[in-house]
Amino acid sequence: MKKFIALAALALAAAGAQAKDIVDTAVAAGNFKTLATALQAAGLVDTLKGPGPFTVFAPTDAAFAKIPKADLDALLKDKAKLTAVLTYHVVPGKVMAKDVKAGKVKTVQGSELTVATTGGVMVDNAKVTATDIAASNGVIHVIDSVVLPK
Repeated sequence: MKKFIALAALALAAAGAQAKDIVDTAVAAGNFKTLATALQAAGLVDTLKGPGPFTVFAPTDAAFAKIPKADLDALLKDKAKLTAVLTYHVVPGKVMAKDVKAGKVKTVQGSELTVATTGGVMVDNAKVTATDIAASNGVIHVIDSVVLPK
């Protein structure tokens, strides 16, 4: 009986962990602080907490650190440009790694990302470093650079 209770508790804990939306999942990971700040500055938190589903190519703090500080500070203050950059990282629907195909994919921003699958997955000039981080309203794939709309 103890074993059953322990398994039930694990199942409930796993279900609870799975129930986080994209924003809460990214915040809990700990390496998306700049992304969380940017989402807040752009007013996109509620959108990415919405029903979705969304596929988010999420740049880590290290990815944002590649942008010169003055440029990043300016971007965080320009809500329209920041919104365009952030929504360029989001694709409608839930696309798991096994379903990724090379080619163009339309973003929420309206432009297309170029996906390459040779020698790992690339999204424009960013390398996908982790995949299939499930959230209640979509999936996160981690990228090593911030991608910018053309």
